[in-house]
Amino acid sequence: MTEPTPADGELVLRIEGPVATLWLNRPDKRNAVTHDMWRGIVRTCEAVAADDSVTVLVVRGVGRHFCAGADIGGLNEPGYRDTNAEAERLLATLPKPTVALVTGACVGGGMQIATACDLRIADATTRIGVTPARLGIVYPASGVTRLVALGGPSVAKHLLYTAELVDAERALRSGLVDELHPEGEAESRVAELANLMAGQRSLLTQMASKEMVDEVVSTGAVSVDTERRWARTVAASDDPAEGVAAFGEGRPPAFSWRPG
Repeated sequence: MTEPTPADGELVLRIEGPVATLWLNRPDKRNAVTHDMWRGIVRTCEAVAADDSVTVLVVRGVGRHFCAGADIGGLNEPGYRDTNAEAERLLATLPKPTVALVTGACVGGGMQIATACDLRIADATTRIGVTPARLGIVYPASGVTRLVALGGPSVAKHLLYTAELVDAERALRSGLVDELHPEGEAESRVAELANLMAGQRSLLTQMASKEMVDEVVSTGAVSVDTERRWARTVAASDDPAEGVAAFGEGRPPAFSWRPG
């Protein structure tokens, strides 16, 4: 996929079939996120959630870096914290699989974006950090929560206390990224995953699984109401019959369920 140019804007959404790609497009600033870009992430998440033709969202940066953090010049703008929190919330709760392609710097606000995605696929150039201790500010509570959920309390405290950058190998060992690939190879793996999830896997299963996993993380268990609601959805869907038929016939399934 061809990278956006500066003329395309600081945030670019491209859709190819069922896969949408959100590009952070400030390569000269290592894709640091401005207040306007956080607003754009809010709008993008709302649009992708409402578009039944899109079933997977990939988030990535233009150039060598994923995102070097929030543009500190806008941190004190009115409404900044609310916009930042809403962007992270909508990305985390997007009712479709999300994948962050992480390369180069993934720092501060960049980690907010990456950890709000369901999966993080990195390459060997990746450097991860959470740096509010350099500025004397406090990282958003939602971001702290996700750090602890991924890496555990010690990993989160190390990142938050020291503001040190950790390399890709350590990020993988710590659970901060899900896969690590040689430089230049993560992009093809993300494309493979996105096409697999969008083309051969059930969105019904994915949406139910996302809600259930997130509920376990937040409350410790899947509620009976959630389980029953999804059971009713499965019973009314053609996806189970299609999955069984495709398996028996040795062909890829053509799942059709979409949220109604």
